[in-house]
Amino acid sequence: MSFAGLHVLAFESRRSAEIAELIRKQGGEPFVAPSLREIPVEVDAQAQRLLAGEFDMVILLTGVGTRQLHRLWGEGFVDALRRVTIVARGPKPVAALREMGLAPAIVAPEPNTWRELLQATEGRPERRIAVQEYGRPNPELLAALRARGAEVAAIRVYRYGLPEDTGPLREAARGLAAGKFQVALFTTAVQIVHLTMIAREEGLEESALAGLRKCFVGSIGPTTSEALEEFDVRASFEPSHPKMGVLVLEAAARV
Repeated sequence: MSFAGLHVLAFESRRSAEIAELIRKQGGEPFVAPSLREIPVEVDAQAQRLLAGEFDMVILLTGVGTRQLHRLWGEGFVDALRRVTIVARGPKPVAALREMGLAPAIVAPEPNTWRELLQATEGRPERRIAVQEYGRPNPELLAALRARGAEVAAIRVYRYGLPEDTGPLREAARGLAAGKFQVALFTTAVQIVHLTMIAREEGLEESALAGLRKCFVGSIGPTTSEALEEFDVRASFEPSHPKMGVLVLEAAARV
């Protein structure tokens, strides 16, 4: 019921110290390679439309993005949300809304993917929908909403870039190619994209992916598992709840 000294690779950025400690507590030897940073982008005309009351539903996909819009627009953003049906993808945007004194009308159930969002909003009358996107676009969600006859606008408040220090990620690619790791944990979909990008720069793409395929691979949820499969990497398991602590704990129990 522990990692029993196995070398565990993780790609978490914002909570890198926390995941390292969680792995250590479960008997693993952690190596954390932060794989991304969140780069704010200029809020565009779609956000101005939200403030002007031109939407009747807002879908909030991340807590970070929700807080960023609040920082940018202050009480104007809160007032705009009060006039619309608020949909939250999961607990993080719910927590951000709570800080503003708001509560969503609809919360997508676990595992909190765009598919659960679609199911949760099935049959709703709203037809002017703003979607607060996270680090990369979600064309499947936007297309599915438009297929229902909705007018859909995406509001991007940040994008994912490589970390300023790519040294640990390069070391991770070299370690995978050398067979150093027995366990790999992914907490968001873009991590595999950035790992592969760096491995390619190092001339190690195929060997790093081959090493990853030999690992016990933990994926935080279906969206991340789908991204892994794009690189022919199959997740060994997804946790019972899409949370970092649960991912580590259940990986230690299953490996």
